[in-house]
Amino acid sequence: MKYPGYKYFYAVVDFAIIIGSLLLSHEIYFSVFAHKYQSVITLDFGDMSIFFSTGIIFIFVFHYLHLYKMNVFLTRALHLTILFKALVYGLLGLIVVSFFTKISAISDSRIFISLFFITSLSLFAVIRVFLMQVIYAKVLSNNIFKIKLLIIGAGKSGRSFAQKLSFENIFGVEIAGFLDDTIEKGTTVFSSLKVLGKIDDIETIKSELNCKEVAICIDRIDYENLLNIIEKCQRIGLTVKVTSDLFGIIPQKVFSEEYQNIPVINVSPKFNYTFYYFLKRVLDYAGATIGLILLSPFFLITAALIKLSSKGPVIYKQTRIGKNGKPFDFYKFRSMYIIDGEDHARKNDMIEFIKGNAPCEKIVDGKRITPIGKLLRKYSLDEIPQLLNVLKGDMSLVGPRPCLPYEFDNYDEWQKRRFSVIPGCTGLWQVSGRSEVNFNDSIVMDLYYINNISPWLDLQLIFKTFPVMLFARGGK
Repeated sequence: MKYPGYKYFYAVVDFAIIIGSLLLSHEIYFSVFAHKYQSVITLDFGDMSIFFSTGIIFIFVFHYLHLYKMNVFLTRALHLTILFKALVYGLLGLIVVSFFTKISAISDSRIFISLFFITSLSLFAVIRVFLMQVIYAKVLSNNIFKIKLLIIGAGKSGRSFAQKLSFENIFGVEIAGFLDDTIEKGTTVFSSLKVLGKIDDIETIKSELNCKEVAICIDRIDYENLLNIIEKCQRIGLTVKVTSDLFGIIPQKVFSEEYQNIPVINVSPKFNYTFYYFLKRVLDYAGATIGLILLSPFFLITAALIKLSSKGPVIYKQTRIGKNGKPFDFYKFRSMYIIDGEDHARKNDMIEFIKGNAPCEKIVDGKRITPIGKLLRKYSLDEIPQLLNVLKGDMSLVGPRPCLPYEFDNYDEWQKRRFSVIPGCTGLWQVSGRSEVNFNDSIVMDLYYINNISPWLDLQLIFKTFPVMLFARGGK
């Protein structure tokens, strides 16, 4: 896992506070409120295992609610608000854990739960919100977590970014200088910061100055060149942050870090791909198998309704494009009336949509949708047979959506990068407004997912898919 050192530092402190709060609450509870005193010293291995598991649960909750992002833990009001919310969520997790593990001090006592909430909130407020800010500033002054940053782009965007960071730098970022292909080396851009060379010089400059992070702030750049620069930086081990308007959809849909109110979009892989994809396939097979077993009654009922309501097969099979442009057979419940030949009107509309000449909405011929199909499509229930694709290995539970061959043929080269991973049943685009995002933005969201791929991002997207289906958000 590749995260900045300060995030591990905060996670260790959080874990210690949670364990300390549990032990302190246990001691107070049995000293004051319980009929029989039980010292924390007498806790057995099972009880301590539950406490440690609870600590891990809270770390994941804190991560999910962005408490390890600098613009959160360095802003006290926002920090306290999210911290309170995280403790409530974590407490609900603790109650669930205690219910299944039967740890009596928790499951049988509202007093213990109240004590833990008050104790943990107090300790976090004092230690995390106030004391840790002082410690973090002290640590930064000793250059322990200081990050040496290169800025790619010495134009208006890059200069503005440098000015804001230099004005009040509480993030531990030291700007090494600029890289730019259009401005001569040695040119002063802001204060004493100069252009250090061309973008192609980045590997040499990174080694010479020991830079760890790069911010891409280039004015007037196209997607292809931007993605090429991102890949160049990733290959040499730099943490890559992007402030380009081309990625502007991400801060609108995803909680992002900010440097001095400038959204910075992290596009640096954080997991070993080999390990991640092994774990992903295991979870895919398990999830698809469990899903098919639990949904088998629904399959039978839906199959009967489709067969009785219109002519044609129950399962609609279609060729789609998967990883690395490889075609595969894609399964859905049939939701439309069968027609002879190809739907040329839909094809032409989709090509216009890809080229940016059509409205940002899902392209569907409403006249072709069957009565049962309207219900299935509204709640995305027609997608459930794709669990069979997951079992076959053609798809994953989470990933970019597969496309039709003619759509793939009309993609620009940069857009085809979304097929560098196995396509999925759901993804970031689907849970962020499926029918409300233009085509380029949908690709950018897929590329953001690919560059931030992790097990808990997958879990977040899976959990967010359920309300999207339940409330029919974007389904047509």
